[in-house]
Amino acid sequence: MNFSVRPPSRILRSFRLSILCSLPILSVLSRAEGPLSLDEAIRRALAKNYSISIESVTPQIARADLLAAWGRFDPKLQFTYSYSEDGNPQPSDPFSGSRPPSSLVKVDSYDAAVIGQSPWGLSYRLGGSTQNRRGTFNEFVDQYYSFSGLSVRQPLLRNLGLGANLVQVRLARVDKARSEWEYRNAAINTITEVIFRYNDLHFAKKILETSLRSRSLAQGLVSENERRFKVGSMSDYDVTAARARVARREEAILAAERTVRDTENLFKQLISDEHTVRLLAETIDIESPAPAPTVDVNPARDFPVALENRPDYRQAVLLAQRADLNRIYQRNQRLPQVDAVASLGYNGLDAGFSGSRRQVTDRENRSYSAGVVVEVPITFAQERGRYRAAQLTLKQAELQRAALEQTIVVDIGNAAGQIETAQKRIEAARVARELAQLTLDAELKKLRAGTSSTFVVLELQESLAEIETREFRAHSDARKAIAEYDRQLGTTLKTHRVVLE
Repeated sequence: MNFSVRPPSRILRSFRLSILCSLPILSVLSRAEGPLSLDEAIRRALAKNYSISIESVTPQIARADLLAAWGRFDPKLQFTYSYSEDGNPQPSDPFSGSRPPSSLVKVDSYDAAVIGQSPWGLSYRLGGSTQNRRGTFNEFVDQYYSFSGLSVRQPLLRNLGLGANLVQVRLARVDKARSEWEYRNAAINTITEVIFRYNDLHFAKKILETSLRSRSLAQGLVSENERRFKVGSMSDYDVTAARARVARREEAILAAERTVRDTENLFKQLISDEHTVRLLAETIDIESPAPAPTVDVNPARDFPVALENRPDYRQAVLLAQRADLNRIYQRNQRLPQVDAVASLGYNGLDAGFSGSRRQVTDRENRSYSAGVVVEVPITFAQERGRYRAAQLTLKQAELQRAALEQTIVVDIGNAAGQIETAQKRIEAARVARELAQLTLDAELKKLRAGTSSTFVVLELQESLAEIETREFRAHSDARKAIAEYDRQLGTTLKTHRVVLE
């Protein structure tokens, strides 16, 4: 299964992503011109993220297992050669008491055959064998016994039919489908995490910008207070208070810088396959995310979409199918073993190998047999126990699927609520910021007119910085809430035009 992004790029089976036809393929953290966009970050993550690379091997393993399951029905060539000697002591003569010489038999055996099993349970063997049997009984003269023919064994109850014999193939198909959904899940989670980290990094940088601007405002207030102190229109306390606030804001800047670096490292881990300390040395410049769009969320409407697209639910459905396949197989295994057996061939006997085989080829001596082999367990305890366990496993899988449906309902409802709340927070934070800015401007005018204090202005500056932070956070949370809603619906790949092939 491959990723492709349309337009404009295609992700190959190995997840080596061709970025843009007009751009050279660069190291994921190379310093390309311009800031990194969210779409570019997603493409790089799909190409280089280790979680996806690791998970990409799972469908390949599942395909190999499916091939191995089908290989059970491939015919096999079988060649055998053996040599044996059998010496037997003779009893003593009752009258003379003498013991005659021991008898000795030497046997060379050659065998070649095509053997196999059909999907409906028939096992077959088509081939020929030759034995050169000589010994004291014929003064060690070569004597070749040859046989060529076909022998078959067909189950009539247990292991009869496609259901019983193709169970491993069908289980392997289910496992292959599960691995593809798990692969899809890794892609969805990675894309969502990239969106989260991208917004977290943007938010962290905005906090740093706000902290720097807040310090600049405080420094400007210090300078203004110092000038007014020199002319005697302001006390020394106001100057000291302003300087103390500058020192506090220096601490906030240091904390913001640390947050930027830590968030940047987590972001780089998602979009890079660099696994040396060089990863820490690189820096990333990102574009400002687009404003969160207004989306129409409706859990009742979108619930069927989630059941159709969520990888975890699709895997739960497949697990129930797998359990049902095993139940059907174990039900068949409760039957007695009744097999029809038959063989048809021709024999040859001659002092030479070619003569012996010629008799077989000429079909001079026909040999055939037919019969039934019956094997009936006395208690069927093993078969009954396995069938009961298979029934309970199916019941458990169905309950797990129902529980997951309930979880999906809650997940979608919570994710929709987060979007609605975030959109309201954006508007509330915008109004609060505008009012805080007007209040600060008015208080600065009052301070210059001598009717306010430095303490009030400093408090209002910090309040404005805090409100700006809340507005940035509201925008970031809104974008993340939309990404989370896509993840809960399983539509992340569709939203970002990523196609699994």
